[in-house]
Amino acid sequence: MDEAKRMEEGVSTPHNDYHKEDMKMETEKTNGGGDSIEHEQEGESVQETQSLVKQKTRRVATLDAFRGLTILLMILVDDAGGAYPRIDHSPWNGCTLADFVMPFFLFIVGVAIALALKRIPKVKYAVKKIILRTLKLLFWGLLLQGGYSHAPDDLSYGVDMKFIRWCGILQRIALVYCIVALIETFTTKLRPTTLSPGSLSIFTAYRWQWFGGFVAFVIYMVTTFALYVPNWSFVDYNSDEPKRYTVMCEMRGHLGPACNAVGYVDRQVWGVNHLYSQPVWRRLKACTFSSPGYGPLRRDAPTWCRAPFEPEGLLSSISAILSGTIGIHYGHVLIHFKMVS
Repeated sequence: MDEAKRMEEGVSTPHNDYHKEDMKMETEKTNGGGDSIEHEQEGESVQETQSLVKQKTRRVATLDAFRGLTILLMILVDDAGGAYPRIDHSPWNGCTLADFVMPFFLFIVGVAIALALKRIPKVKYAVKKIILRTLKLLFWGLLLQGGYSHAPDDLSYGVDMKFIRWCGILQRIALVYCIVALIETFTTKLRPTTLSPGSLSIFTAYRWQWFGGFVAFVIYMVTTFALYVPNWSFVDYNSDEPKRYTVMCEMRGHLGPACNAVGYVDRQVWGVNHLYSQPVWRRLKACTFSSPGYGPLRRDAPTWCRAPFEPEGLLSSISAILSGTIGIHYGHVLIHFKMVS
């Protein structure tokens, strides 16, 4: 492993010196055909160097362990959340065990980006790879959560484009991955090889990554509190007969389920029929007597209890970029302080 490191950094090793001496002898023995022998020896040396460098690549055990624990947590809350609502997603305000799953995944994405993009020989190639991977995530997100697959309740396929769900978990991961990875790629020439002395050097060295996360946070906060939300209407297709309801708002800065800016942005961008039709806010006390679990709606339930809402919407996904930023910062810490090279 040490030998591979020296070869990657261009440091001479006894093994390399032996090959150089051997190549020199071969060159001296030949005149006209010496160039071909020399090139052949150089090719063998390059292949050996590349094989040693490949052997040096290793996974970060702590990251793999954390990824496995996050997947285990996801399975737990998905399967047991219905029986134990206290670990299921919070209906609105609050934070439960299930609410940690998505931030953990985005944190893992950020760490993986920092480790994967330690060295970027060609920026254009890296950008192309990032865009391609983003498109793959978007494709699988639409296929699995857009409504095309009806599993596990019904093993049939097909979706009405009038009601396709454009957002989802993989779409949020794709957006966070794309933004964070592009910032990391375009700032590759600004990265230091070694940190300067000081307790804040790790932050100043990667200030552009933090700047991107800060911009996303500001966009979310300003829009949430400054955007005016007018009255809006929707059609409830979950009842026996479709019926139209109207939600009265005409306010800004509201943080409740009915008139928040997050839902308003999604309704304007995607359309109210393309949002998640079974939001968790139906478990609120204002909507059902079975709260915090699911149950039939109360007769006096507000109209917005029947409305769709997108938990992985556009504005909330922009704020999620900060989770990826925190993850990429931890990846930089691993690189500089844990000697992951």
